[in-house]
Amino acid sequence: MRALVGAVLSAVLVVTPASGAAAGAASGAGDRRALQDAADDLRDLGVTGVQALSSEGRHPSAARSGVADIRTGAPVPDDGYFRMGSNTKTFAAVVVLQLVAERRLSLEDTVDRWLPGVVSGNGHDGRRITVRQLLQHTSGIFNYTNDLPGLNSAEEYERLRFVHRDPAALVAIAMRHGPAFAPGTSWDYSNTNYILAGMIIERITGKRWATVVRERITGPLGMTRTYSPGDVPTLPRPHAKGYQQFEPGGPLVDTTLLNMSMGWAAGDLVTTPTDLARFWRALQSGRLLAPAQMAQMHRTVPAVTFQDLWPGARYGLGIMWTPSSCGGYWSHGGDVPGTSTVNGATGDGSHAVVLALTTRLAGEEEALAVYRRADRAVAEVLC
Repeated sequence: MRALVGAVLSAVLVVTPASGAAAGAASGAGDRRALQDAADDLRDLGVTGVQALSSEGRHPSAARSGVADIRTGAPVPDDGYFRMGSNTKTFAAVVVLQLVAERRLSLEDTVDRWLPGVVSGNGHDGRRITVRQLLQHTSGIFNYTNDLPGLNSAEEYERLRFVHRDPAALVAIAMRHGPAFAPGTSWDYSNTNYILAGMIIERITGKRWATVVRERITGPLGMTRTYSPGDVPTLPRPHAKGYQQFEPGGPLVDTTLLNMSMGWAAGDLVTTPTDLARFWRALQSGRLLAPAQMAQMHRTVPAVTFQDLWPGARYGLGIMWTPSSCGGYWSHGGDVPGTSTVNGATGDGSHAVVLALTTRLAGEEEALAVYRRADRAVAEVLC
């Protein structure tokens, strides 16, 4: 569920000025070419299946490459389901900010106010950590996925792929370790922050995470193919299988079956490219949050531990800002075993791009090459 940390290679598509329908057609054709080139490049880099979608106006452009199943050679489906991973955090941040607008909590509330005694031990203190710091990854809380069994080998995956994980148990893993820094003094990505945010959401609303997401986001936006799966380890049809390489040069392991309670409000949502692009356009155009809360979401700090690979990256509340040759764009990537999500949206929500990649490679150079190409595709199309 970690965020994508590939370096953005900025580029500009130079287009001859046009107007009206001709401009729309030219833009759509250019998007399709750029997306197809990127999808084919990613396939050549070792990604078994790629879905890519550009949503602008009423006429989306899509591309796909590779296979849905390396055993049968079946093609990648059109607008197939996939696990979005940490893009789930943006949904959680939206819900928290909606509750702020309803005056049901404050971003400056402490974690301990809503979850007394949950964040404690080994230097962690929920009385000194605010809700804002959870959403912005400035809490210093240890990232539980750094010590989560099931993510490190094919044997662990096979043994634990169907195991249910309670949110409190995930937080307890983090509490066995010391914090990365004192609250508010630096920045580092931690999935634990969003498990705690999900627990606060449930405490305040009295409803389950899946219900809250459906009632507040996916239902109102008509996102009928986006949902929290709970303990269901399968994906609906159509979908491409996900493949994880657990060690450099090792075999690709089919990781399609997975109980995503291990990610919950930090990374459990299932979606499609069309649905996820709809979310990003709605969010950035102001359909989900009032202006005051959008301004809070977009107040960013340097993403300190991402700078070597992603120069200039900044993090707001459940959202990332990435510089590009045309100014920058908003996004939130996501990784789960076998699947990566790369996306981006313009500041006004007029244009969004989503890529779903159904292979995660273990070699550092190979993985970075994949992320760089995917990020470049997003920047090219948005610019």
